[in-house]
Parts: sequence; structure tokens; C-alpha cells
Amino acid sequence: MTFAGVRRKAMPWLAAVVLAGSVTACDSGGGGGAGAAEERDGAPEAHGAPAARPNIVWVLTDDLSSDLVDHMPNVRALRKEGMSFENYTVTDSLCCPSRSSLFTGKYPHNTGVFTNSPPDGGFDVFHRKGNEDKTFATALQRQGYRTAMMGKYLNGYEPDMTVGGEKNYVPPGWDEWAVAGNGYKEYDYTLNENGRTVDYGHDAKDYLTDVVGAKGQDFVEEAVADKKPFLLDISTFAPHGPATPAPQDRGTYRDLDLPKSPAFDETPTDAPGWLRDKKPLTRQQVQEITRTHRKRVRAVQAVDRMVGDLRKVLEAEGVADDTVFAFASDNGFHLGQYRLTPGKQTAFDTDVNVPLVVTGPGVEHGTTGAIASNIDLCPTFTELGGGTPDPGADGRSLLPLLKGGTPQDWPTGALIEHHGPNSAPDDPDKPRKGSGNPPTYDALRTDRYTYVEYRDGAHEFYDRGKDPDMLHNTYAGLDPAVREQLAAAVAEMRDCEGAKECSAAARAPDAGLS
Repeated sequence: MTFAGVRRKAMPWLAAVVLAGSVTACDSGGGGGAGAAEERDGAPEAHGAPAARPNIVWVLTDDLSSDLVDHMPNVRALRKEGMSFENYTVTDSLCCPSRSSLFTGKYPHNTGVFTNSPPDGGFDVFHRKGNEDKTFATALQRQGYRTAMMGKYLNGYEPDMTVGGEKNYVPPGWDEWAVAGNGYKEYDYTLNENGRTVDYGHDAKDYLTDVVGAKGQDFVEEAVADKKPFLLDISTFAPHGPATPAPQDRGTYRDLDLPKSPAFDETPTDAPGWLRDKKPLTRQQVQEITRTHRKRVRAVQAVDRMVGDLRKVLEAEGVADDTVFAFASDNGFHLGQYRLTPGKQTAFDTDVNVPLVVTGPGVEHGTTGAIASNIDLCPTFTELGGGTPDPGADGRSLLPLLKGGTPQDWPTGALIEHHGPNSAPDDPDKPRKGSGNPPTYDALRTDRYTYVEYRDGAHEFYDRGKDPDMLHNTYAGLDPAVREQLAAAVAEMRDCEGAKECSAAARAPDAGLS
């Protein structure tokens, strides 16, 4: 693996916590630093605790597609200075299952969260199945970190709800909590601020992205004053619809062109039934898609400024060189590709392959094509903080990749698990007519191909090396032996549990591709 523009040496803490070839997951629930003398899956850990542990700032956006980064100068600067993961894949292109995987390091089949609402998703299922007891927040808090969560949590969470007898419930692991329920409009929302509900109105000062950004800056200053390492998680509602812009961004980008890839207003050959026979987009639909794109670009301007402001505060407080800053989205978004009006929930790269950018001390500069998934973030944050990751979770720490290497046994495939079609009337992600509402499917995505199998018997296979826009479903032409290998690989991943088992299952077949 080669990286462009590499020019920074690894700092001592990273050298101490990166374990070449180790298999890691999330919080084990116990103590012990990353330098503990033990072996995991045959790989001995490095000896000696790191001299210092980095602070972590984690910015998670909602429905941000890769094309929006072109309009975010602060995020582009972050990408230039750090490492980008071009094959970062989410476990489902839907808010709650994706975020559940991120918090815990587990696939949906192990969190139990497949959708945004009960009986197989939402906050209620996440909480009821005990997922909140083992997150990167509980892991880092146990290691002495000061932790803060601000913005959006999980679908179904409400600031004034009572859970287990606790009014205005705050989950374990968080020292500071400023979380909204329905914050999609960016105005007229309620925050649970450390167990106290606070109502916000419709004035310019109430714009939600700006509010949580300011609270995040305050948290950084307070944590530095306390001389504690800190984790700040700011999860925005932007650019999720209605994609309300900040006051200063209204009316901007009025003439912005809609980016149109070769997949725009086209359907794949031999498309599955739910996508087959789609009619070409009308002129009116294209105009509406263009308006949606412009609204989304306006909405991310506040997010981009927030990223820049947070980095300025880190500099001003003298901790920028001791802070890992990560940026990503919970899922992607399609806008006219495959003749679909704005939406998500498909296995196309528009929806499941999203930006992940990491910068900080010891992080190499450039791009990696190694497979990464949102199940890998929890073990990464846990190990950054000196905690011992739990082999009972499914992901692996990305620290070897951040240092510039790729272990020989690194996963070559990412699993996507989707339950559909989505028809929940109160779901903010319920697909509108024409936006795509696929039935239940499981998919395997590698750096070369995407394989999808639907529970109704349909299949897709896209060789993205030759067909990057995923316009030619070639499953029908695959050798029967290759079909069996792909089905077996998905079945094994769909049933795996724990870092060792899931990592082995994620060694995907090459599918006969040269």
C-alpha cells in the first residue's frame, strides 16, 4: 500500500497502540491499556503504555454523499492533511442501524437494529438489547476520558423520555449530553442538556448545527482546563431533509449545476424487480432533484464552518497536535442515479460508500483503498484511548491503517444488511414514491465488486473495476462455482459474531476477477 504526500512520523502514543496484524473490536468492559502483555489471535501486543493518549473529535453527518465534500473547504483541508478511506462502507444505508454499528462495533445482526423503528430497530431495540453498555463512550470514560455527545443520537430517542425509571434519560458513558429528538428542521426543537430539557425556538441563534458547534467548543475549553483527555462526538442532522440552511446561507448556490454521473437517469442491465422498468426521469423531476442538491449544499456550509471552528479552538487551546479529528457520514444519498428520486437504502455506492477522513498526530497523509466499515470506529476509538478492545464485537481497529500499513489478514469484504421495504409511517427516512424502497437484502462489497442477494431470490453482481458506475448486473453470467462461493461468504458473514470470527469471514472470495 502506498500513500501520497506522507511526511509525518508516527507519534509515540500511536506507535505504542498500533498492533500490527492484531484483531480488535470494541470495549471489553475491563481495564488495561493497549500495551498490556497479552496475545490476541496470535499477535503479541506492543509493550509499554503510550506516553500520552490523544483527544478525539468525531463529527458525524446525516445523509452526506461524497459529492458534497467538494463544497466543504474545511473538510477538504482535513482530507489533504490526513487519511481518506476510499472503501469505507456502512453496514446499512439507514440512520439507526448504521449508528448502532458505529457505537458498538457490531453488525446489525448482532445489535438487533435493522431499521429506524420497532420491532427490529430504533432506540428502543438498541437500548433493550443492552447495546448502550458497551460503546466507545463507555470504553473511553472508563479510561479516564471526559466524554460529550451533542446533536443527533438514535431514531426514537426523545429528550424528555423516561427509560428504566430515569426521567430525561441520558445513556451511560457520557459526561456531557446535549441531544435533540427531532432536529431535522434545525429550529423549534428540544435538547436534553445533561438531564434537563431546554426548548429552542426559531431565531437565528437557535440554528441547531450552530448551537451544538458552540457547545462543542465550550466542551473542548473546559476539558483542556480540567487537563483530561476528551472525546467529543458531534452528530449533525444536516444535510438530512428538509436540509434547512443557516441564515447566512439562504439564497446561495442558486445556479449550482447538478452533478450527473453516467448512472444518472439510467438503470442497470438485468436490474432486480424493484428497480426494473423505471421510466426516465421527467423534466420536473430533474428540476426537483437539482433543487434538492442545492439545498443540501447550502445545509452543509454550517457543518463545514463547525469543523473549521472546532479546529481553531483546538489550536487556540494548544491541543491540536494531540487530537485525532475524524469526519464521516452515517450513510450516503442518491440523486437521480438509477432513475431514483432523492433517497438511500440501496446497495449502490451512492448510498453505502461514504467519506471517512481522519487526521491527527501519527496519522499518515494520503488515501487507503483498504476495506473499512463503521463497525471499525468503536474499536479504533477504544484503542486510541488506551482501552482493551472487546473480541466480542465484530470490527477491527483502524490504527494499523492510520499508521500506513495493512495487516496481511485484513478483511477484504464489508457486509451490508438491509431490511425492507420501509413502510413505517412515522419514519423520517420512509422512501417517497420513486426514491427506491428495496426489499430485504444482504450484500458483500469489496474493493473490486459488489454482490447483492435479495430474500425474494433476486441477485446482483457488479464488477466495479470495469463498471464503476454499477450499470451492468453480470450475476447471470457468473460461473456456478463462483455463485456458490459468494452465497457462502455472505451466509458466513451474516452469522458471524466477534472480531476473530467476523474478520475471518470477511476474507471475501475474488469471484474469479483478474
